[in-house]
Amino acid sequence: MADSATTGPEMDEKDRQIIRTLQREGRMSNQDLAEAVNLSPSPCLRRLRNLEKAGVILGYSARVDPKAYGLAITAFVRIRLERHDETTVQTFEREVARMEEVLECHVMTGQTDYQLRVVVESLDAYEEFIRVRLHRVGGIGSIDTSFAYGTVKDTMVFPIR
Repeated sequence: MADSATTGPEMDEKDRQIIRTLQREGRMSNQDLAEAVNLSPSPCLRRLRNLEKAGVILGYSARVDPKAYGLAITAFVRIRLERHDETTVQTFEREVARMEEVLECHVMTGQTDYQLRVVVESLDAYEEFIRVRLHRVGGIGSIDTSFAYGTVKDTMVFPIR
């Protein structure tokens, strides 16, 4: 494989090095990135653009400390729907996608249908989120919440394959 990135499982080790390096430090210049992955700048930029174009790299953003931002409460919310018909599922997913407090929503196997990661400023704000936003969606059979009181590991860097 020459110096161009490919899509899907056809990525080579150099593409993965570029991705992992950017996951660690997304603001680095192409010159610094090229140096970090042992490429000259032009082929490095070409690979980077190909990874972006292929949808492997979805975008760039700043990682922000939620507490410093004023969102001191992180809740993991497990949802079980009453029914699994198309209307109930589509309505739930559409409404959850609109809720700014919900940072992640995962479809799950087992007893729970969905797991949400929710951030709010206080327990009162969490209660309001549940009562005013989530309950109004309808079709929810149960809500089970766990609050995070600390973080041991929080990374965006994928493991080496």
